[in-house]
Amino acid sequence: MILAAQLSDTHFDLSTRNTERVEAVMGYLAELPRRPDVILVTGDLTDSGKPEQYAEARLALRSEIPVHVLPGNHDDRAALRAEFLGEPASATPVNSAHRVGPLTVLMLDSSIPGEPSGRLDEDTYDFLRTALAEAPADGPILLALHHPPKPLFSPIVDVIALADPGRLAAVVAGDARIVGTLTGHAHSPIATTFAGKPMITCPSTASVLGGTWEVTPPHRVMDYAPDPAIALHVIDESFGLTTHFRTVAMGGWLSEPPA
Repeated sequence: MILAAQLSDTHFDLSTRNTERVEAVMGYLAELPRRPDVILVTGDLTDSGKPEQYAEARLALRSEIPVHVLPGNHDDRAALRAEFLGEPASATPVNSAHRVGPLTVLMLDSSIPGEPSGRLDEDTYDFLRTALAEAPADGPILLALHHPPKPLFSPIVDVIALADPGRLAAVVAGDARIVGTLTGHAHSPIATTFAGKPMITCPSTASVLGGTWEVTPPHRVMDYAPDPAIALHVIDESFGLTTHFRTVAMGGWLSEPPA
């Protein structure tokens, strides 16, 4: 089995609060009897794309477990590359491919500089075509991006979701190796399907965004009270995808009930 942890929407903003919440999650993952094979962070690492926020993220996300990230609409590609990845600053899409045993993870940059909504541009589709061609013919593939490619009944996110989702749907439906799509952006644990396959939206470590039945914009949009939450994805021997959502108490993981 392969175990992939997913964090999203960490929104590092130089505040102690958001940093401590990520540190609690990373501590929980490090102490698991069976650690994840990889940690995926699906966008909005920072709240406003400032270099010092990426420096903060880099420190908090340090781990012996490989950590792979992609940008969200609150991020800045050039600063992410320079301050978090240690690469030359560039405004080109931050796409990447990673092998985790038999699994291939393709991290796709759906951000549009200066815009809250998302799109996969031609450079990213070129990357995707090449990565799929180079991936093992008999191994599973997970796609990850920030913007959900279908409505999630979120009054805030649905209007700034992924544009032209049909193009990505054709890729997902047309490749039997793709076992699912992982997204962020919605600040809520959501399980649905996209192109006939699982689509999992990871909760945020920073806050919870309500659904249409909970939110009356502009009020009651974000709930900052809940503890940070993550997703844990299991890819089994038959390449099936199973996801557990886990809330990490800020006081630490309790193996026994409190007295």
